Amino acid sequence: MATTEHGPTASEYIVHHLTHLSSGKQTFIVDFSVINLDTMFYSILSGLIVILLLRMVAKRATAGVPGRLQGFVEMVIDMVETQSKSIVHGNREFIAPLALTVFCWIVVMNTWDLLPVDLFPTIWEKAAPALGLVSNEHEAFMRIVPTADLNGALGMSLGVFSLMIYYSIKIKGVGGFVHELFCAPFGNHPALWLPNLGLNIIEFVAKTVSLGMRLFGNMYAGELVFMLIALLGSAAALSMGGAFLFLGHILAGTVWAIFHILIVLLQGFIFMMLTLVYIGQAHSHH
Repeated sequence: MATTEHGPTASEYIVHHLTHLSSGKQTFIVDFSVINLDTMFYSILSGLIVILLLRMVAKRATAGVPGRLQGFVEMVIDMVETQSKSIVHGNREFIAPLALTVFCWIVVMNTWDLLPVDLFPTIWEKAAPALGLVSNEHEAFMRIVPTADLNGALGMSLGVFSLMIYYSIKIKGVGGFVHELFCAPFGNHPALWLPNLGLNIIEFVAKTVSLGMRLFGNMYAGELVFMLIALLGSAAALSMGGAFLFLGHILAGTVWAIFHILIVLLQGFIFMMLTLVYIGQAHSHH
């Protein structure tokens, strides 16, 4: 983060917070040689939190009156089971646990956005130079919301795309899947084969891209709003009406955090539901 004598400007502050800790510098729009290390770290950490939490609840589960945490987990499991049963008609031995994993994992990854926006980046700015990982704190980048990274969101949507193809072939067979690509939805006349194939390719691409972009867009916007609110608090110390700006900072941060809790849960639910819908469509025959 390039600084001036009086510290970073608002744009420098935002750019610094929106820069990933990466394995290298990206040279193309699509560059698979670059890995966003912060996205990978917090994605894996979120997955471990989900696993350990559900394992702890399972080990402490009682047949009598459940505790609050057990009751909440059972409520989530019942919700996922009900939705998967109504959408996917077939063997759900893998699909229902998948939906539960998707929902819990995304909710935990989204929840990192509720932490103070400067907490982990500031800790990393102090720790990284001390550990010799970067030359100075201005090169110490850290983003803690994996779903606010387009790479992470599209990576998960590509996983859903792979499952769509897998279940389409598993349920319909290779021949049935290829036949559907060329003969649905307009019919099996040879003149319609290419329009059918083109439409199906567009449908697969649109589902995959929209699934990832929807999650990314909402979480990226939420992260950006938290940064703007943080700037409101910093502006309070530099103005005559600082007390009023500080109160506005506290009020705006509280209101947005409460509203963002809904976004955190809703985006996890939407991603889970669309995953079930797309896999359910792969089970159906045209």
